[in-house]
Formats: sequence, C-alpha cells, structure tokens
Amino acid sequence: MSLCPLIGSDLSNSKIEFRDSLRDNSTNSQEHQIVRSCTSAQAAEQLLIASSSSPYTPPKYNMADAPAPARGGFGSRGDRGGDRGRGRGRGRGRRGGKQEEKEWQPVTKLGRLVKAGKIKSMEEIYLHSLPIKEYQVVDLFLPKLKDEVMKIKPVQKQTRAGQRTRFKAIVVIGDSEGHIGLGIKTSKEVATAIRAAIIIAKLSVVPIRRGYWGTNLGEPHSLPTKESGKCGSVTVRLIPAPRGTGLVASPAVKRLLQLAGVSDIYTASSGSTKTLENTLKATFVAVAHTYGFLTPNLWKDNKLTPSPLEEYSDILREGKRY
Repeated sequence: MSLCPLIGSDLSNSKIEFRDSLRDNSTNSQEHQIVRSCTSAQAAEQLLIASSSSPYTPPKYNMADAPAPARGGFGSRGDRGGDRGRGRGRGRGRRGGKQEEKEWQPVTKLGRLVKAGKIKSMEEIYLHSLPIKEYQVVDLFLPKLKDEVMKIKPVQKQTRAGQRTRFKAIVVIGDSEGHIGLGIKTSKEVATAIRAAIIIAKLSVVPIRRGYWGTNLGEPHSLPTKESGKCGSVTVRLIPAPRGTGLVASPAVKRLLQLAGVSDIYTASSGSTKTLENTLKATFVAVAHTYGFLTPNLWKDNKLTPSPLEEYSDILREGKRY
C-alpha cells in the first residue's frame, strides 16, 4: 500500500489548519493594534461597538450630580488657606475676614449725652468748655470735615541695637466753615501714623471766628482782628485783608486757612519757617486766638446756662454701672 495518498491528505489538512490559525492570529493582531492605537474614549467606544453583537449606548454623565471633592489631600491648600486668611496678619485676608465698622458705644459722659440727642451742636460743647475725648462726637456734628496730609517725614532714635526709624505724619482737618484741627502722630507704619493723626486732629478741632476787613457786607471773608501765634522760633502774624485779596501766605499756611474757611488774609512770618511742623502749629495757635479777643459786639450780657453734665445728671446717673 502506498503512503503517498495518506501523506498528501495529511499535508492538505495541515495546510488548512495552518491557514485558519494564521487568519485567527491576524485578526487578533489587528484587534490588538486597534486597541494600542486607541488613545481617546471615542475610539474605544467604536471598538466596543464593533466587537459586541448588541447595540451599545454610551453612559450619560452629569457633572451637577458629581459628589463634592473631599477636603484634605495634597491639593487642599491650593486656595492659600481658604477663608482662614494668611496667618499672622500679612495684609490681605486676615483671620475673620473684613471687620465691619461697629456701632459707636460711648464711654464718656459727653459721648452718652451726644448719642442720646441731648446736645445739639458743637457750640454747646465749646460754650461750656467740655473736653472732647471721643472723635465720634466730632464726626456726628461735623460731617463735612476734610483731612489733608501736610507732611510725612522719618524720625530716628538711637538705641543700643542701632537706629530705630519711625514716621511722623502731620494732618490738618477742617470743614471750610469755621472749624479747624491739627494732628501730629509718630508710628512705625505710615498708614497707622496717618490714621492716628486724623483722630488727634478731630479731637483738637476748635472754632474760628471770621470777620470783615471793612464794611460788614456779605458773608465773613477774613479775620476780625490781627492775630499772631508762636511755636519754637517761628512766629506767624495774620492780618485782615480786603475782599478779593486772597490768601497771601505760603502753600502750607494757605491750605490750613482754606480749611478754616478764611478767604482773604495777609500773613507775616519770621524764624525758621522751613520747619513746616512749627509753622503749622504757629498758624493754628493764631487762628485759635480769634475767639479770645472780646470785641464790643460781644459785650452784651448772656444768660448763663447750666452745663449739660449738670443739667442731665439724672440721665447720666441712670446709665451708670457700678
């Protein structure tokens, strides 16, 4: 019996199996290549649709239904502390956020009477020479006050550790209607010095008596009399001037007189006037002396009234805490 037919049939069968195996391997390799080349979600979905017999519907995602990310982990400090600020007061975002301005709670007898509405104007306070120790009293009666920083200069103190530098702020405040104040404060920071100088200026507000140079026509435009003030080596003399003259003074003195409500004035100064602080102090003393000169129109008798602290002593006694 010849073996050739058997061998031929075996070879043909093996060829068929080998061809089928190559087809399967090529199909698998193509699928693997497709999977390797799929770098996007869309290509992966196409592969799943092609390989599955049932139709595929991709899931629908709604980001609104996603759970909130949990606090903690390595990325929880990306907002620089969230609402806790930046620690020990490094400027923006301190602990507790921006503090709202609290309601004024007076601590002096005068402040309590002002808040209760028993004192109606600053003139009542000046009439009885009551000391003002809360700047909120001035804010309440003089809402038109304007402040101007006249100068900021560094001052130094020698210590064992070296020189300590601070900043001195000189502030003038007024409403151009007969009230003027001067405040000077030194602090380590410029902003702190300016704020404190404004408060000191409000506590030192004094009334200015305005008058006429000649005929009493129209609104008062000058001072009623000549006045002078002195601070250090600087002496400033204020002389009434005719209407339309303007303020004949240095820029710093002119600005102080503008805030005081004076329109026409002559000035004469002597001493080291380049020292701005002493010049402003001397001018402030001069304008504050305007109510110290008793002119004939003030000779009439005025009925003395009791002090508000005495008149409303019962109200003050009721609110006193022991």
